[in-house]
Amino acid sequence: MLIHARLAGDVVGGTKMDRPEWIAVHPQSGEVYVTLTNNSQRGDAGKPGPDAANPRANNLYGGILRWREDNGDAAGTGFAWDHFALAGDPARPGSGARYPAKDVDMFGAPDGLHFDKGGLLWIQTDMSGQVIGTPPYASLGNNQMLCADPASGRIKRFLTGPNGCEITGCVVTPDRRTLFVNIQHPGEARDDGDTKHNSAWPDAAEPGSARPRSATLAIRRRDGGIVGT
Repeated sequence: MLIHARLAGDVVGGTKMDRPEWIAVHPQSGEVYVTLTNNSQRGDAGKPGPDAANPRANNLYGGILRWREDNGDAAGTGFAWDHFALAGDPARPGSGARYPAKDVDMFGAPDGLHFDKGGLLWIQTDMSGQVIGTPPYASLGNNQMLCADPASGRIKRFLTGPNGCEITGCVVTPDRRTLFVNIQHPGEARDDGDTKHNSAWPDAAEPGSARPRSATLAIRRRDGGIVGT
């Protein structure tokens, strides 16, 4: 069951989800959050169609689902769930985007998740380098990291990555004054498809002037305060 967990879930009738990626547990409420990155084939011939947990037939943008076990008991067999966010551009007709508050910066393809000790949820995105900047993803920009407050539903962009990168993996120190986050494979897509990277990060600003490299950032506030506040 551990090796073939997805197949075991199919046998007992588990709900098929749209590419689950990361799971994080709220440190105070015990609510569980999972990113569903996307699924452009839901509803195609031979594929499961839309359902309550996966309401979009062509789920290009993904979303974040959360659930709460009955009585806060992780060993229980009952739970309640809802969509914390259905990602995408609300201005795009048919995107089906839905966010938990009005004061939200839009995003797509949520991937990494991390809760800090204060209960802030850090969200990293992973749109493919081949689709960044192209319809229907153009309005979302590059991959990014956002900070969400589950209590208010507010979701704000914290940083935007260089061209072609994935933002993945985040951890905040116990005192919440240093945040580590990975910038993976910048320059993944190339300007001419063959010779020139579309990023020279972190060594230069001009694409093609240096070889792009992955890196881990350590981010602190200049005033030494808590990151994300």
